[in-house]
Amino acid sequence: MGVSGFFGKRNIGALTVAVEAPEEAYAGSPIPLKVTVKNGRRFLHAFLLSVRVGDDVVFFPFVDARGKAVKYIEITVAQRGLHSLPRVHVCSVFPFGFFVRCREVPSGGDFIVLPCPKKCMLPEESGTARKMRGETGSPAAGYEGEVISFRCYVGGDPLKYIYWKASAKTGELKTKELTSLSHRQLLIDFDRISLRDREEKISCVTYLILSSSRRNIPVGLKIGGKEFRAGT
Repeated sequence: MGVSGFFGKRNIGALTVAVEAPEEAYAGSPIPLKVTVKNGRRFLHAFLLSVRVGDDVVFFPFVDARGKAVKYIEITVAQRGLHSLPRVHVCSVFPFGFFVRCREVPSGGDFIVLPCPKKCMLPEESGTARKMRGETGSPAAGYEGEVISFRCYVGGDPLKYIYWKASAKTGELKTKELTSLSHRQLLIDFDRISLRDREEKISCVTYLILSSSRRNIPVGLKIGGKEFRAGT
């Protein structure tokens, strides 16, 4: 037992564990936490390690001397805001599996959880007319704006832009070509969003910002009489 205790203690004694949250973490969605184990010993490897992050456990069978190993676990946080990373323990049954030895390590601090994005529409949007403020048509073909022509389907075209009526007549899939929108800019007026619940409003704004950013549309925000223009 003395030998087991000596080697077991040394096995976890020179390890550092870092737990990192991603820059973008959203409430209600799985958040991947990066778990990194570093072995600071020059010659001795580390064996049969388990890292407990809160209620979750990730297993590291082997870490080289002066090496590191990385794995991921997923957690879910219900509320937006500033959160502390869970408590972290590194444990091992090395060398004989008779006992489990653990020690607590620093968790790495706090991380920010962003609001859960929920799909919604701007107050002025209704029906199929969902144009954003300041947008203008460009003669270049794209997947936005007005229909300018039809062409043969090309692999990768979004299915929602297939013109089924023309496809049925010709026997070949046809895709709508629309004008791409340029010089667009979106200003979100928080107080005009027709949702009573404040958290629902925040989730709506989060969705609008994310969806616009993915389409390279600059986004500004107006709230409480203050206006934050795109790019500020």
